[in-house]
Amino acid sequence: MTEELEDYILAHIDPEGELLAKLDRETHLYHLRPRMCSGHLQGRLLKMLVRMIRPKRILELGTFTGYSALSLAEGMDEDGELHTIEIDDELEDFIRAHFEGSPYAGRIHLHIGDAMKIIPSLGMTFDLVFIDANKRHYLDYYKEVLDYVVPGGFIIADNTLWDGKVVDWGKKLDAQTEGILLFNDFVAADDRVEKVILPIRDGLTIIRKKD
Repeated sequence: MTEELEDYILAHIDPEGELLAKLDRETHLYHLRPRMCSGHLQGRLLKMLVRMIRPKRILELGTFTGYSALSLAEGMDEDGELHTIEIDDELEDFIRAHFEGSPYAGRIHLHIGDAMKIIPSLGMTFDLVFIDANKRHYLDYYKEVLDYVVPGGFIIADNTLWDGKVVDWGKKLDAQTEGILLFNDFVAADDRVEKVILPIRDGLTIIRKKD
C-alpha cells in the first residue's frame, strides 16, 4: 500500500467526521504509540461491519484512546450497547472526556481493569467482540470470549498480520509476535468458527461463530 493509494482510498470513502478527526489528532499529540489508534479507514470499516451485522451488544477489548469504540458505537442502532475494556487507568480521563462529548455516550460503557476478570463479571452475551488488546494474550482472550458470543455472532481481531512479522521465518520472535502466531494458528484450526483475514492496515481477522 503506497501513500498515494492510501490517500486515494481515504478521499473516496466516508469522512471520519470532526469528532474522530479531533480524537485522532489529540492521540498523536498527547499519547505514546499513537499508531495504536484505529484511524480513518479502519474506523469506517468497523462502522460498516456494525451496520451489516446489526449487533445489539458489542464487547471491545482494548479501548486505547477510544477511536474504535466511537466508530463501533456510531454504527449501532440507538438501543445498542457497547462495553469497552481498557487496562491502562491513566487513559481513563482522556477516554471519558471524548466519550461524554460524543452523540453516542449513552451507548458506551467503559470498564477499567483486567479484561480476563471483567468479562465474566459482566454476566452477558455479545453479538460482536472486537479484540485489540495485548497481543501476548490474544489466544487467552479468544478462549475466554467465545462462550460469551451468541451463535452466529462475530469476533473481529486486529493486528493479526503484525507488520508482516507472522512470516519472518527463522528470526527470533518477540512475545507479541508469538502471541499473534498462537492465536492465528488456533483460530485457523478451530472448527467451531468460520474465519477470514483481511490485509487491511496491520491485518484484521473476521471470525463467525457457527450456529
